[in-house]
Parts: sequence; C-alpha cells; structure tokens
Amino acid sequence: MKATVIRKAQFNAAHRLYRPDWSDDQNRNVFGLCSNPNFHGHNYQLEVMVTGDIDTETGFVLDLKILKEMIDAEVMEPFDHRNLNRDTREFQSLNPTAENIAAVIWQKLRHRLDARYDLKIRLHETERNVVEFDGR
Repeated sequence: MKATVIRKAQFNAAHRLYRPDWSDDQNRNVFGLCSNPNFHGHNYQLEVMVTGDIDTETGFVLDLKILKEMIDAEVMEPFDHRNLNRDTREFQSLNPTAENIAAVIWQKLRHRLDARYDLKIRLHETERNVVEFDGR
C-alpha cells in the first residue's frame, strides 16, 4: 500500500526578480514590482510531499521527524530570513522565481531522500500564487 505524507514549513525570505543581462526597463516590463532593486519579501509556505510504501513494521511511509530534519537542514537554515539573491549560493546566478525556488528545494531534498520515494514540492509564495514541482 502506498501513501503520501506531507510536512509543512514556513520561511521568510527577500528576493529580486531580474536578469543582469537585461536593462532596467526590460526587467520592469517582465517582472514588474518584483524587479525592485531594493528587493521585496515573502512569507513562503512550503509543503513537502513524500510518497512511498507503508512500512509493515512501523506503519510509516517515512518518519516525519526525519523529513523535518531534512527540511531544516536544506531549506530553513540556508533560506529563512535571508536575501536569496545575495545570501545563497543557489541563487547567485539563478533568478529566484517561485518556480526556481521550488525546483532548488526539490533538488536539495531529492539527494537526501531514498530513491524508493516520490517527492513533490508545493510552494506558496502568496495566498494566490502557488507552484508545484516534482522533478519533471
């Protein structure tokens, strides 16, 4: 039997959407207020979904304490209360859109998670803007 377990987390981070190879006008036209040179922030809501077989001995798909520890190490410590553009190596040359943030989180957790599990990330940038990423 398969099931999906979900661990939620919240982190706060600032970012600026822009491409350094574009003019300020082009960045403003594409990214709008999100290209503000003084940055802006979000209270990101993260959902990490792990799907796998239910272990017959423990009844767990995955111990959620272990998943929490992975999220703390791979997401909370490097991203919470940070400027993603300036403070993280992942976004030094990658535009920190919600899509890219979700993909980076997926990659960081994927390498720590056994291959027998499926992984999906759901990232709420705002109440209305949500991204899902499952590695495809």
